[in-house]
Formats: sequence, structure tokens, C-alpha cells
Amino acid sequence: MNDWAPIAKEYDPLKAGSIDGTDEEPHDRAIWRAMLARYVPNKGVTGDPHLTLFVARLNLQTTEEKLKEVFSRYGDIRKIRLVRDLVTGFSKGYAFIEYKEERALLKAHRDANRLVIDQHEIFVDFELERTLKGWIPRRLGGGFGGKKESGQLRFGGRDRPFRKPINLPNMKSDFYGEGSAEKRNWSREGSRDWRTRDRDHERSRDKRWPERERSWTWGESERDSKEDRSRGRERKDRD
Repeated sequence: MNDWAPIAKEYDPLKAGSIDGTDEEPHDRAIWRAMLARYVPNKGVTGDPHLTLFVARLNLQTTEEKLKEVFSRYGDIRKIRLVRDLVTGFSKGYAFIEYKEERALLKAHRDANRLVIDQHEIFVDFELERTLKGWIPRRLGGGFGGKKESGQLRFGGRDRPFRKPINLPNMKSDFYGEGSAEKRNWSREGSRDWRTRDRDHERSRDKRWPERERSWTWGESERDSKEDRSRGRERKDRD
């Protein structure tokens, strides 16, 4: 765990599917697809990947002109590529912005994340497709982030970094598993005996209670009859 970091330095679909980057087996089918995928970055994409910013969660109505207006405040822009559907021409909600200087890129990466553009809070990160080794896009089961509703959460990126693993101490108590089987059986039998005793005690108490009630009622009636007889004698004596 000495090489653990919250942000992935190399893309591994198995680790990206783990909340702390320590999983050893895939827990959903998408991870299997990503592990079996052989993805090659798009060779048709030009520009310097180390000066390119990835912008996502855009309003589908946001245009290149709006992006240029917002991101040019961080520095000079060389090129903006708003990704659109090949058939309809509509925006897919993400874009790539290439700056002329690294200083402008770093400033935009620091300040533009979670900026609101056209009533949408955007997400900003460095381009990963051509810079992160082993990168697998989300359509093949990879990527970072994701929504809880989809059940395909990915970790190790800026949006959802790895959580630090929790190393639980070893339990040294014999009572919890390191002792002999006899001790464990004794503890189970002892607890069962206690339950049986409590149950028998409750039943016997329920049985005794009506007897007490009857004896109490009989005592009360006997005392009442004695009082009535003594009153009758007093009346006779007066008469």
C-alpha cells in the first residue's frame, strides 16, 4: 500500500471499480468488459494532449462561442472541440479546450471546475485519453465518476478519488474465533441454557399468578364473611 494515491497514476479497470483501489475481483460486468477491451485512442484527434482541458456536464444548448467566452478568461485558447452527434449534430454535453500555455491550462483546471454555465454546473479535468496509460472510456466499462443510479461507479479520478483503505487490527481474543471449538460450543450452549431457563421461569410465573389471584380472592371473601357475622351478633345484642 506504499504506492497508494487518491488519483490514479495508471488506469486499471479493476482498481477503478473499487472504492479504495484494492479490489481483486470485478464486481460488475462493465469491469469485465473494460478488462477485456483493447482500446486505442482516436488517431484523428490533433493538438497537444498536455495542454488540453476536458469539460463535461455541459448544457446541451451551450455553444462553442459560449465556451470561448468563459474559458478565454484563463488564457489564450488555441482550439475548442465541442463533441457532437455525427447524425443529428446535437451536442453530447462535453468538449475539449486546448490552451497555448500550460499556465492557462492549470489556472482553468483549478478555477473552472464546478463553474455554472447556462444553468449547468460543469466538471473540468485534464484530458486522460492520450495522457493516462491504459485508459478505457466509459462506453467500454471504464472511465471515472458515474452516477449511483447507474450502478457503475468508478473511482480514482478528480470527481471521485479513491478513499484511503481501512486496515482493521487482528482480533486476538480467543472468544471470537481463535480459541478451541470446545470453548465456542460451550458459549453457544451456555447462551441456549440461559434462554431456556428464562423461558421456563416466565411460564412458571404465569402459572403461579392465577393461583395467587385465587388465594387472594379467597382470603378477601373469608375476611368479608367474618366481618358480616360479627356485625350480625352486634345487632342481636342491641336488640
